[in-house]
Amino acid sequence: MSRRDGAVRAPGSSAFRRYLAGQAVSNVGTWMHRTAQGWLVLRLTHDSGHALGIVVALQFLPQTLFGLYGGALADRRPKRRLLLVTQTSMSLQALVLGILTMAGSVHLWHVYGLAFALGAATALDGPARHAFIGELVGRDGIPRAVSLNAAQFNAARLLGPGLAGVLIAAAGTGPVFLLNAASYLTVVGVLATLRRYDEPPAPGTERRTTRMSVALRHVRTDPDLLVPITAAAVVGTAGLNFQVTIPMAAKAVFHSDATAFGALTTAYAAGGLLGALLGARRRGPVTAPVLLGRVAAFGLLEAAVGVMPTYGTFMALLVPTGLAAVLVTTAANAMTQCHAPPVMRGRIMSLYLLVLLGGTPLGAPLAGWTAQALGARYSLILGGLTCLAAAAALAVAPFGRARGRGVPWPGSRERRDGRPAVAGRRRPPRHIAP
Repeated sequence: MSRRDGAVRAPGSSAFRRYLAGQAVSNVGTWMHRTAQGWLVLRLTHDSGHALGIVVALQFLPQTLFGLYGGALADRRPKRRLLLVTQTSMSLQALVLGILTMAGSVHLWHVYGLAFALGAATALDGPARHAFIGELVGRDGIPRAVSLNAAQFNAARLLGPGLAGVLIAAAGTGPVFLLNAASYLTVVGVLATLRRYDEPPAPGTERRTTRMSVALRHVRTDPDLLVPITAAAVVGTAGLNFQVTIPMAAKAVFHSDATAFGALTTAYAAGGLLGALLGARRRGPVTAPVLLGRVAAFGLLEAAVGVMPTYGTFMALLVPTGLAAVLVTTAANAMTQCHAPPVMRGRIMSLYLLVLLGGTPLGAPLAGWTAQALGARYSLILGGLTCLAAAAALAVAPFGRARGRGVPWPGSRERRDGRPAVAGRRRPPRHIAP
């Protein structure tokens, strides 16, 4: 059985372990880079929050502009080779910023341009990076592999900013950027050893059939994809705005200092790490009831955080809220990857990333406006209730009636009993199969 036909590679396999270790080192460097970049911008602009906001926007704007193209590119090219290009590009971006900073020649426009370049490389990297996990571990290993990947990401989020703070205090921001540039080389080195995972283009992956419109039509008619992508859109827009609501609550509700604010952020991140580790223990497939149950639990917890009377209870409840948030995103990610046909997995993952991350530019200002007008508590309560309502609506939506009958999944093989090789799936309609 070929890798494309679904041979199982356990998440504990040597290839996946090496890939995960490389990503862990790189993500620590990435979080260090983000911390140092923000500090550098504030130093160059004499504490301009407006300039800092522009840098963040420039770094995330390419996800909206190029993310879907990145998905199509991942379906047309071997993902490992594409990742080698994007990871090298991100390393060069950090290297240039580090050299300019160390030389004392850095200006704000340098940071703006390099932040956009980093965002563009990340937009092309994301769909291929997520889809490549499926090629490393096989369909049955995706749920646990996604959780383990989320665990290393959240561990890096806990470790990276602290390391950056120590290094900035000792040597400035320049060495942090150079270390991040070096951290990407760990991923590049691992990818260089995984040549046997280069998949040849699947039948039907010429440019005409790898258009984004084909994947969009497929998602629209498949509830196993429509449910997790819709849930990710709602949670990403209405629920995951803690970068706004936590500081607003710390300052306006509890009148706490920067140290206390940092403790709240750490509590939420620690919950996320616990959620990722808990998700990695799950062995069965992710189903719609499991995902929607997690969305409902997250909504209830976020709304409950909003009514906590004291700083201590607020911080304590942030831990299970962070845990539930990661359980939601890992379940939606795994369900999307498991049910995406291999020949369009890159495009479908780019759509997933777009709705999950692309909702932030809309949801964050809305959460900030609500917190400013009504109070930070109401922003949390309304966000949580919105997620709860979405879970209820998706649970009763008649998406299943849209299913049609047709040929097996592109690139899959028929079983002896005539059913598709991927268990539990119906065949997609003929008119949308590439």
